[in-house]
Amino acid sequence: MADTHERFVASGPLRIWTERTGDPSRPAVLMVMGSAAQGISCPDELVGRLVERGAQVIRFDHRDTGQSSVIDFDAHPYTIGDMARDCLAVLDGWELRTAHVAGASLGGMIAQWLGVHAPERIRSLTVISSSPMGHDPREPTDDLPPPTAEFRAHQALGLPPGVESDVALFRVFNGPVRPFDEAAARAMLELALSRAIDPAAAANHHRAVWRDDPSLAAPLSSITAPTSVVHGDQDPIYPLGHGRAVAAAIPGATLHVVPGMGHVLTAPGLPEEVADLIRL
Repeated sequence: MADTHERFVASGPLRIWTERTGDPSRPAVLMVMGSAAQGISCPDELVGRLVERGAQVIRFDHRDTGQSSVIDFDAHPYTIGDMARDCLAVLDGWELRTAHVAGASLGGMIAQWLGVHAPERIRSLTVISSSPMGHDPREPTDDLPPPTAEFRAHQALGLPPGVESDVALFRVFNGPVRPFDEAAARAMLELALSRAIDPAAAANHHRAVWRDDPSLAAPLSSITAPTSVVHGDQDPIYPLGHGRAVAAAIPGATLHVVPGMGHVLTAPGLPEEVADLIRL
């Protein structure tokens, strides 16, 4: 892969781990990963393909994941909006006035927040495997269906924390159609565990999602950045209706339905396929 450089940047009092890959003179793509996910969960193959397409790529660890700051959530609770402001701090830390933003799952909601509240910083949006910002998943609708029975059954198992449980979860995330690259998923999950300051802290993201945040109520119709929505037809967390709803709410958005894709990029060749759908 192209030259890669790491640095910590400041987001208020927090230290955020970041990594840049590619030529710094090229347009930047900020990859925003999902709930409890470190920057390294964005596959190297996806990063490499974006660099081949002429971009520099920024990955980073959300607060409470990986090597970024750990928060005492009870003393200092935060919201999705606060996590989005960390993204702006990452751009500032690399002296980037603007970037293409691609977000997956919770990262897709953060990307929508940026499109609404920081339009001057956003060259384009790509929302991957996500749901409309501000939607309460505890209230499914016909357009926003609940997680699949397979995922709910897996949750009911109550497996203990650890790499084996994470691999089992990612197998469900992958979906039943495309092959699951268990070796690659296991290697990423083992690396994530080894580099986390406090692996348990990532659970705070779930608490952040449920915190009231008036900024999430802003209409997606106000987004002006060119937007692509990338969604698998086998997503067990956010079935395809969620992706269709995001695309319908953002003016001019293009929906790319990826056959056989689940909620993660753990099928051979899928990271490159999705990289080719990210707007540049």
